[in-house]
Amino acid sequence: MTLEQLRIFLAVSELLHFTRAAEALYITQPAVSAAIQSLEAEYGVKLFHRIGRHIEITDAGKLLQSEAQKILDQVELTERGLRELNDLQRGELKLGTSLTLGNYWLPEKISQFKQQYPGIFINCTLGNAEEICEGTAVGMYDLGFVTGDIKPSLQHCLEKEEVGSDRLQIVVGKSHPWFQRTKISLDELLTTSWVMRESGSGAQQMFAQALLSWGIEPNQLDVVLNMNTSEMVKAVVESGVGAAAIPEFMVKKELQLGTLNAVRITESKTSSGKKLEIVQSIWKLKHRQRFQTRLVRAFENLLIQEITPII
Repeated sequence: MTLEQLRIFLAVSELLHFTRAAEALYITQPAVSAAIQSLEAEYGVKLFHRIGRHIEITDAGKLLQSEAQKILDQVELTERGLRELNDLQRGELKLGTSLTLGNYWLPEKISQFKQQYPGIFINCTLGNAEEICEGTAVGMYDLGFVTGDIKPSLQHCLEKEEVGSDRLQIVVGKSHPWFQRTKISLDELLTTSWVMRESGSGAQQMFAQALLSWGIEPNQLDVVLNMNTSEMVKAVVESGVGAAAIPEFMVKKELQLGTLNAVRITESKTSSGKKLEIVQSIWKLKHRQRFQTRLVRAFENLLIQEITPII
């Protein structure tokens, strides 16, 4: 069994077509057929059912598909590790980050890392927290960065470490009744309309958890809009629609310019009412078992040096 045979097999198992697999790999169709036939003959199994002009993967093929991908992933990581033996002068770091962190928190870290290691190519993908967790679990990213919870089904394979924190601010636009106020009571949260992030967003998860801890069911809020980025949420609220819970580091400019106002939440309307805050952790995620390259460890070391928790 060779690595080339495994690559050919994976292409066929994904496309379920010999000719298309050959085109994708830039080789001839007879070469694809020969590789599959060689594997089948060597181990005495059928990897695909030939049904007319179509093929279907067999149980043996499904087993090989899972294991072959693991083998090729490990080979790729080993090759990357060997390339990095040149004192991190070149290589690729694959990062996945939730949208807000990718726009407001991570760029400074990447810039600092590039100053130390200018030859490193950084491939950074943005998505919501749920997408980044799943991508890190299957090896799409060396490191993932999210806020909020990790699904129980992924906790066994993902290791998380806190590398920062941020507050969620309750913000409103100029035309909102709360714009001239500095604080609101807990029960007033039910008296306004809300603009929310989509399900799977770290900010949305943290706000929902905070509401539950205060005795409020999230579905009690009058949610008039769901948006898939915090930038959209911010723009809609700034234009005068409802209130929103938005990470502090993405509304600093608007608060300074006075186009948004942040209100504190207190337990009651009395002056002695306890101040309630929503502080969310920034989590660094990595796979528990996948090989970690020197490049990944170097980026982790930079993050450890840069941790500045909210006081």
